Amino acid sequence: MNIGPYVLANNLFAAPMAGVTDRPFRRLCKTLGAGYAVSEMVTSRRDLWDTLKTSRRANHDGEVAPIAVQIAGTDAQMMAEAAAYNIDRGAQIIDINMGCPAKKVCNKWAGSALMQDEPLALAIAEAVVAACAPRGVPVTLKMRTGWAESHKNAVTLARAFESAGVQMLAVHGRTRAQGYKGQAEYDTIAAVKAAVCIPVVANGDIRTPEKARDVLAYTGADAVMIGRAAQGRPWIFREIGHFLATGTHLAPPLVAEVRRLLLDHLLDHYELYGAFSGVRSARKHIGWYVKTLPGGDAFRSRMNLLEDSEAQWQAVADFFDELGARMDRMTVAVSGEANEQQQDRQGELA
Repeated sequence: MNIGPYVLANNLFAAPMAGVTDRPFRRLCKTLGAGYAVSEMVTSRRDLWDTLKTSRRANHDGEVAPIAVQIAGTDAQMMAEAAAYNIDRGAQIIDINMGCPAKKVCNKWAGSALMQDEPLALAIAEAVVAACAPRGVPVTLKMRTGWAESHKNAVTLARAFESAGVQMLAVHGRTRAQGYKGQAEYDTIAAVKAAVCIPVVANGDIRTPEKARDVLAYTGADAVMIGRAAQGRPWIFREIGHFLATGTHLAPPLVAEVRRLLLDHLLDHYELYGAFSGVRSARKHIGWYVKTLPGGDAFRSRMNLLEDSEAQWQAVADFFDELGARMDRMTVAVSGEANEQQQDRQGELA
């Protein structure tokens, strides 16, 4: 599968999630089988570009190509300028955010709120493509099925975005009104795929290899995008890849491997955020890893009180050493509605 000049390793994508898919997490997902990963959204507001938060999101040191950056905003010219800003900092693909359902984003008419204003949504796509095309940078776009059940306009917008020069569309199978509640539906994604010639990516509720296989078959999509199911389980990409290739399941990873992956992830995380901020922002990642493990809840409660990165790192190392003495492999991931509700309570997602 290609996006512009870039040949992707496979059709398994890590979804952009605010506060989650930072550079360390994207690198980890790619190491574990994701063929593509999109950054957290970067604001189009110029007055925020010099903030520490934005500078971290625009840091791609050591990241495996292609480097895809998602931008968010409501003004076409500002979005075009944001695209150029990120290209200057290493972005090789620009993704437009029209999928985020978070209230603080939609209340400013960004994210999925843009789907209510089709002329503005199209103007933004056209402006970003115009800024990127002369520099050979492809533009992609992530959206939802519509604003509400009575306002599903993904097919109409998909055709318009394709005509504007957008080179790939990712569609989350929920409306903005749903947020992350209820079940994702795939009929609209199938309709989008049938309506356009550019690649279409299916997103929403893909938590198992079987679900990835079924969604690809049902929608005809070119790829699947995985978000919440990769939190604390980044090896899901290689599990799905193996299943799609062979029809068989990989054994759960060894506890020793997960120990190494998480400890390396933490070191990369501390390097990006610094010891003070890093120890705090790492807590959610650690919590996702251990939440289904024996003693995980008690460990998380203790770990959340630690405010020193070295102490946090060592506590994680000790926990997995003790776990490894009891079991060789990780437990099978929790699936279904209970897991979905648990994930809904953690983090702010895009």
